[in-house]
Amino acid sequence: MKFRTTVFSRFSIFALMSLFVFGSTVFAQSRPQRPDNPKGEGKANQRPKPKTEEEAKQEEERRKLEEEEKNAIVDDEVLKVDTNIVNVDAVVFNKKSGQIITGLKKANFAVFENGVKQEIVNFATPEAPITVTLVVEYSKWSEVFGLYGNGGFEAGKLEVVRPVAYFLSKFIKAPDDYASVIAFDMRPTPITDFTNDPAQLQRTVDILLRNNPAFRENNLFDAVKFALVGGKGDAVVLEDTKEKTAMYGGMVSVKSKRRAIILVASGIDTFSKINYDEARRVVQEAGIPIYIISTGNLFFKKYENALPATDSISGMPGRLSFLMAQNVMNTLAKESGGVHYPMTFEGELPSYLNSINALLRNQYSIAYDAGDKREAGKKYKLEVKVDVDGDGVYDDKQFVVQHRPFYNTPKAEKPKNKK
Repeated sequence: MKFRTTVFSRFSIFALMSLFVFGSTVFAQSRPQRPDNPKGEGKANQRPKPKTEEEAKQEEERRKLEEEEKNAIVDDEVLKVDTNIVNVDAVVFNKKSGQIITGLKKANFAVFENGVKQEIVNFATPEAPITVTLVVEYSKWSEVFGLYGNGGFEAGKLEVVRPVAYFLSKFIKAPDDYASVIAFDMRPTPITDFTNDPAQLQRTVDILLRNNPAFRENNLFDAVKFALVGGKGDAVVLEDTKEKTAMYGGMVSVKSKRRAIILVASGIDTFSKINYDEARRVVQEAGIPIYIISTGNLFFKKYENALPATDSISGMPGRLSFLMAQNVMNTLAKESGGVHYPMTFEGELPSYLNSINALLRNQYSIAYDAGDKREAGKKYKLEVKVDVDGDGVYDDKQFVVQHRPFYNTPKAEKPKNKK
């Protein structure tokens, strides 16, 4: 919002200057045109002064440049260099202790595409600032799962709102961190666009606490796609606009080195416009890690024996739906290079969020040039290996490199029909 004020101020200054300049010209032309009085020493003609050595040298250089430009050969051919840089964000941690390894160099890493080692062209060490979008399931079903899971001691929606409130208040710090929040039921609704204003983040949490879910549908796949690549959706709630809908850019349009999606949801999808395979494709192509805190697990463990095998006629998810939801969350996290945290009890939440924050702030940014000979729309397997001690042997047994496992080349554009 602050940029609009700056642009308006500059435009106002420019308008005033233009009015002053052009206005002065008009007034000057309205006066009688009189010849200027001659100025000089009273001589009809002044003798030319001899050129200095410096002036003669500059004139000779100008003459040579003009001659070279006159005789130059014009080459209309444009040299085009195609590059296809593939970025891979990686986190290295110890298998046994879970300790994150920092301080590694470019020489400690190796990237393989379909088993072929690639040359690393860009490498950046971990940087602290992060940019995240928190996507929260805000539906009637999430309210039911939370309410029955906690035995009715608190509002059911707190199971999904609490992780958002905790992360925004504890880990998003001005001036370099930014966060946005999207709530979804039958459609995704941006609550706030990217900000690090504590007051704005508090208003976001207040909206989720003061209101109650209106629909029971969980269109999870649509929400994930919307958060990643954007599209037309509800206008941002906390923006002062009369428009009901607006275009949303999504995380792929954000120019930041440390980007991630934090998804808080049960994993159950009712009737998204896209299916599971399409959602996986979007996740793989975006290349942005998704850190998932799945909810509803306490409800499922308490009432699993009472649930039908499949969804009931009332819409209540059955046992298979809950089991499939966990598989969906595992897959989306793994194929994006993130982590899935299946939360059961409230006490697990702080450790999960601290882990997410640590992983986000300790990513190594690795890039290689895939060239222009890749088949369009094809999936390539990625593997990142690390040699922590620099002895020339990869430390696969002791350390884990967390990264996205695939790279998808863009699909070929369909030729437009000529009318």
